[in-house]
Amino acid sequence: MGKPKANIGLKEAISIGIGGMVGGGIFAVLGLAVSLAKGGTPVAFLLAGLLALITSYSYVNLSKAYPDRGGTVKFINQGFGKSVFSGAVNNLLWVSYIIMLSLYASAFGSYAPNLFTLTTSKILDFHIYASAIIALATAINYYSITVVGKIESYAVIIKLIILLGFIGIGIYGLFGNTNMTQLAISEWETPVKLFAGGMVIFVAYEGFELIANAAPDIVNPVKNIPKAYYYSVFFVIILYIIIAFVTVGSLPFKQIADAQDYALAEASKPMLGKIGFSIITIAALISTFSAINASLYGGSRVNYEIAEDDELPHHFLSKFWNQPIGLLITALSTLVLVNVLKLESISTAGSVGFLLIFGVVNYVGFKLSKAINGNKIIPFLGFILCMVALVILISQQFKSNLIGVIIAITIIAVCFIMEYLYKKTEKRLSQKIH
Repeated sequence: MGKPKANIGLKEAISIGIGGMVGGGIFAVLGLAVSLAKGGTPVAFLLAGLLALITSYSYVNLSKAYPDRGGTVKFINQGFGKSVFSGAVNNLLWVSYIIMLSLYASAFGSYAPNLFTLTTSKILDFHIYASAIIALATAINYYSITVVGKIESYAVIIKLIILLGFIGIGIYGLFGNTNMTQLAISEWETPVKLFAGGMVIFVAYEGFELIANAAPDIVNPVKNIPKAYYYSVFFVIILYIIIAFVTVGSLPFKQIADAQDYALAEASKPMLGKIGFSIITIAALISTFSAINASLYGGSRVNYEIAEDDELPHHFLSKFWNQPIGLLITALSTLVLVNVLKLESISTAGSVGFLLIFGVVNYVGFKLSKAINGNKIIPFLGFILCMVALVILISQQFKSNLIGVIIAITIIAVCFIMEYLYKKTEKRLSQKIH
């Protein structure tokens, strides 16, 4: 069989990165960011973005050296072999996808009732909408992967047009707005809290790693892979900082806190009233829906790749309705999480997972720097920063969101214990056979 032709151009590769990041992330965590960082919210987004940018350096070199649809899974195996450690981290990646899906579904469930109420209870509406959107996206993934791709490419354009419109009108609306004083340095949280705030919302940046899965199909990879990563991360950092700036400058903190789960829509009200609120709500619904669609596909692929590499039982290679069984398991797990956990706990657990995974990928970039012709210092700096971020995030959240921390640590522990037990039983079975 001949090698399939590379068919992803630079524009498509950048839109995979931007689409992965500006999924439901910004819509879900903006209110949370403001509640944690106050007037320093733009700085919190900048700090999280810089960490993503440093990490993308490791991804660039690893994607060029080992282009593989397994992306992150393959990089970790490359650095640590097929060990209990790499298996556990890869399983954590899959679980982190499920957490991200819950975050997106949670955002969808928070925004949707503002457009159309189903019952008299907002909480009940949240659960109905969040569950229904997961069911719909799962059905589309079963129906056709091509449809998933089409939805994603249109959704990226629609949400960017709406967000850029929000920025344009929002900046205009800031002139003479009394809330602009909230951006003063005196209104910022302490540096540690700013950093912690940035790390809780780090999930809003994790989507750039999806470029790694597309690396084998990228045209002219030596030139286009670095551009795809750096351009998309740069663009999203600037986008998020301006959105945070406009939001904090438009509304009093109390109003942002009251509308925490749909803060972006609330922030469009001063300039555009109810129409603006509805337009942003529609953008949020399109964004979160497209993010759920793409992440379901990505999550089931990750699960399949891990099983292929003998880091999960081979039952995960079986198909259900012509799709890997992981798709159904991913969807059902998401349904449980989104209906049980609160937004901040989901966000904390997701950020802890991705900080740990990106720390490991940075370490692989450092360890294999000779083999991949990369600089040693940047990945090592990324590794140290991810670990420091992890410690600060856990210690900060320990005080205010103990449940989120317990969930995050439990998930990591379970990933390691399950992988250890799986490898042990597999070893015993192979000894019996021989």
